[in-house]
Amino acid sequence: MAESEFQQGNNDDGKTRENFKKSTEELLEKMENLTVWATQIVYDCTAIRTNPALTTTMQHLEDAFLRCKEHMEKKRQEVLMESRGEEQKKE
Repeated sequence: MAESEFQQGNNDDGKTRENFKKSTEELLEKMENLTVWATQIVYDCTAIRTNPALTTTMQHLEDAFLRCKEHMEKKRQEVLMESRGEEQKKE
């Protein structure tokens, strides 16, 4: 009986260590993510303070991207319509 109690206690220690290790790894990963996030914010703030026109430039680039994306979507729809029209002609 003393042996089974010893084995049970030893097994609990192993689980406790595994849980501790897993919790520590999860916390470390969260800390790393927060560090990256904070670094990114500091970098963005520094870039904007260094060059105030950067905000305007970034907005201009975003607008151009959205216009391009919209244009590409229209072109894709046109190509789909053309290919469907050609398929119907073949039938």
